[in-house]
Amino acid sequence: MEIEKIREKIDSIDNQLIKLFAERMQIVGEIAEVKKESKTPVFNREREREIVNRLTLLVDEDMSVYVKMLYNTIFDISRSYQSKKINPKSELAKKIETALENTPKVLPSNVTVACQGTEGAYSEIATEKLFSNPSIMYFNNFRGVFEAVKHGMCRYGVLPVENSIYGSVTEITDLMCEYDFNIVKSVKIQINHVLLAKKGTKKINEIFSHRQAIGQCEKFLKSLDGVKVTVCENTAVAAKMVAESDRDDVASISSSLCGELYGLEIINSKIKDSDNNYTRFVCISKEPEIYPGADKISVMIKLQHKPGSLYNLISKFASVGVNLTKIESRPICGLDFEFMFLLDMNVSVYSEEFLTLLTELENSSSGFVFLGAYTES
Repeated sequence: MEIEKIREKIDSIDNQLIKLFAERMQIVGEIAEVKKESKTPVFNREREREIVNRLTLLVDEDMSVYVKMLYNTIFDISRSYQSKKINPKSELAKKIETALENTPKVLPSNVTVACQGTEGAYSEIATEKLFSNPSIMYFNNFRGVFEAVKHGMCRYGVLPVENSIYGSVTEITDLMCEYDFNIVKSVKIQINHVLLAKKGTKKINEIFSHRQAIGQCEKFLKSLDGVKVTVCENTAVAAKMVAESDRDDVASISSSLCGELYGLEIINSKIKDSDNNYTRFVCISKEPEIYPGADKISVMIKLQHKPGSLYNLISKFASVGVNLTKIESRPICGLDFEFMFLLDMNVSVYSEEFLTLLTELENSSSGFVFLGAYTES
């Protein structure tokens, strides 16, 4: 039989299937109304399992796995439709709409910003790229930055979240969930580490730097013989320690700016594992702010611990044409082998279709955190 004749049969079956699917979804909507009145949860695991068990008995054994795949997708679509019927607009959607209405057109120029470290840190470089005339307050650790924003000492905080070589700064992700703050802007900074020491230093026995900077210069450090590497809170703090030390055998891995600030000289400028070394910084705020042109969104979501959960989640984004640029799991503190997933995506916050999806995700998950809608430069 010619392939076109076979395809005609498939087309005929598809025409019947789509009519039956539409009829099924209409009934799903009726069930949603009943659940809304009785305040019954959308998800009914027992009912879904019962349907799959019954239907797999109606087909040959080699087809049963495909029946399960088909109906897992149908169940997911049905839950989505029911959630939309029961909760047409979530608190998150309202929060986003309010932020869009109330946020000014541009970031303020004269503003107080919190950073971790000390003068000369890469966070300072990122802050000055984001704001034209910022007043910067420095804190010893990342939590200090969040506390400063929380208590109104600073309107914004600028923090590193990801390096192109060393990966994510997971502490920031955890703190974002804990404090329920919002990302309002993102910026990428090229990282140019150099080895700094006091003028006249002949031999180096100890090098100070931040953990990520050490990881980004791993090959260089491994080439050294008998040199101790000590972790500091920040690359700028490391440079300051060297400058204030009474030793003449110490150095730091820091930026060239730190050398200028603390009177150190560049001993070696070729210590990076890669020239393609960038760190992404985010600007956070306590209150939601969404500036014009926001086309990047970050969320955290807890998934059910069962096969297909991640696949079903990703398929939702694919169905509305959203490109996920990052998927990363984070363990949930206090729960054995339970994970939150961090998702970064390229999508306009003005997309009604996407806001509908966010509403569904918020309604269907007990662990959903909207981290922000923003632009990245």
